[in-house]
Amino acid sequence: MTSRALSPLDLLLVDAQNALGTLAGRPVARRPNPAADTADVELDASERRHAAGLMRINHVGEVCAQGLYFGQAAVARDPQTREHLLEAAQEETDHLAWCADRLEELDSRPSLFNPFWYAGSYSLGVLAGLRGDGWNLGFVVETEHQVEAHLDEHLESLPEADLRSREIIKVMKADEARHADHAEQAGARVLPQPIPALMTAASNFMKAVAYRL
Repeated sequence: MTSRALSPLDLLLVDAQNALGTLAGRPVARRPNPAADTADVELDASERRHAAGLMRINHVGEVCAQGLYFGQAAVARDPQTREHLLEAAQEETDHLAWCADRLEELDSRPSLFNPFWYAGSYSLGVLAGLRGDGWNLGFVVETEHQVEAHLDEHLESLPEADLRSREIIKVMKADEARHADHAEQAGARVLPQPIPALMTAASNFMKAVAYRL
């Protein structure tokens, strides 16, 4: 059954299922974990806490990506744009699963505020989508560029011995860059200020909270 055959109620139920799967389920990655063949070196307590804080931020970022993309896809006007968004969301599901696995390995947990992060991102996605597909894709580009930047920061900040987290982040970063490139090629519009600045401020707030909670 295609999305065109679904009623508004059907679409609402699909989005509710997506939200529950992201927040309460255990996402399953389609691709192998990039760290699968990398040795898990023992970290001291301080290094482990720091690595866990960074991976919790990355996990929250993937929760936000799910909310954003599903919100955007829910109101996308062009079937190709919707397909692009859902394809990106599936790769973000891989990231979500990998980050969850790494958090478990670090004896840590996801953010307590994940429902809040998801709801806010979904709402933002719907608002972006209602502006039209060009703006919809523009949000993808800006979001992915900001995510790339903070992943670069994490690669610099991670404990040197934490090779497993590093391998996961490298693949995530490559995927985010590709999502941005595809969105640009599909006709993304450049977001005007102050939208990027507001997105950066919201991201910084999220990272500050998620690192600990």
